[in-house]
This record gives sequence, C-alpha cells and structure tokens, in this order.
Amino acid sequence: MGNLVERHDDEGLATLILNRPDKLNALTVEVFRELRNHVIDLKQDDSVSCVVLRGAGKCFSAGHDLADIAAGEQVPSPGWHSETLRMMEKLPKPVIAAVHGHCYTGALEVALAADFIVASSNARFADTHAKWALTPIWGMSQRLPRRVGLATAKRLMFTAETVAADEALRIGLCELVFPENAFFENVETLARTTMANSVFSHAANKRLLDATDHRPLDAGLQWEVMENEGVGPDMQERVELFMRK
Repeated sequence: MGNLVERHDDEGLATLILNRPDKLNALTVEVFRELRNHVIDLKQDDSVSCVVLRGAGKCFSAGHDLADIAAGEQVPSPGWHSETLRMMEKLPKPVIAAVHGHCYTGALEVALAADFIVASSNARFADTHAKWALTPIWGMSQRLPRRVGLATAKRLMFTAETVAADEALRIGLCELVFPENAFFENVETLARTTMANSVFSHAANKRLLDATDHRPLDAGLQWEVMENEGVGPDMQERVELFMRK
C-alpha cells in the first residue's frame, strides 16, 4: 500500500498529494497523520520555498470519510485535526491548494488552511456539515467567513449548496480558475512565479498578515511599524541585479 499523502520535490517546489483515489481521497485520521508529518518536515526544510497541496485521481477530496466517523475514529487528542491544519497554515512559505473535482466539507476546511485556493474549471465546492447534522471542528466557521464574508459563509453553510469554480471565483473562495486540461501546468507556473520572489519576504509577510488579521487598522499599522522584520539577506543582490538590467 502506498503513502496516503505523497510528497514530490522538484527544484524547491514540494507537492503534497492526497492519495486515496479509489476513495475520492476521503480524509481519515491516517491521512491527517501523514499530512501532519509532512508539514513538520516542511517547516524545517529550507530547500523548499513553495508547497502545492492537491489530490490524486479524479478530485481534490470528497471530504471527511463518513465510514471513518461511523467506525468511531480514534483521534490522538481533542482539536488534533484543527491543530494540524493550523500547523500547515503557519508554514513559513506559501502553500497553494490546487483543487480539481470535488472539494467538500472537510476537504474544503483543508483547502482553506492553504494561503489561497486555485481551482480547475471542473472544481466543485460545498460545506455539507448541516446535511449530516454535524458542526465544523476543523476550522470552517473561522476561515470561510474570513475568505468570503459572513453572509456568504452563512448561505453556503445553511444551504449546503454546491458551488462551481466560476462562482467560487466570484465570491472570493478561490483566487484563480484554470482550464481543466492544463490545470496542473498552470498551477506549477503560478508556484514558480511565487518562488522567484524572496523566501524571506514570504515568511515575514505571512507572519505579519497572520498577526494583524482582523485587528483594527491603527493597531495593524502600529504592528507593521514596530514588528517589521527588516530586509532579507539577498536584498542587496536583488537590487543590484535589477540595476544591471
């Protein structure tokens, strides 16, 4: 049996692949355990400057494996899934969720913990907690309204409706939509564009945005001034390279 979450590295780009294609990449405790281990490794791996999270086979993920729930899944500790996603969210490098096909409920909570979502034209999103008399515990109630606004988050959560890629783009759930037949090529191009910029700036900007999210504007401006991390070690080199052009 192969890994439930595969990691492939290519010149600084790490791709994490949810790898239960026969089960539409449904999420179990063991899937999360492997995801968590990769996140721990990536935090310390300076050779990686960008991470793409995607699914194998037909889709990103159909969501939390209901069979795992029915069997009484053994979670290592309360809040362990949410903690794992927060660890991924706080990685000091860009994390892009590349969504094709299904991305439902728990899978959407996973994707929302990336820095942003890019969607294939065949992507479909939904929060179906209410359909099953469940409530979110992996972050949906916190990240979804921050992404799309409170009223839209309520609509999606109350109706459990499925949202197509173009509608997801309109409401701000995803940032870009790429054609299905060239989706992963476009995702890699986007990741490489990101990687051309400063890893120092990416890490510092992520910390700044996380620390000041939803703070009053004046408090955020003060934080930006007082907690500024300065310039990266390659700043002078980058400026000189530009000046020589």
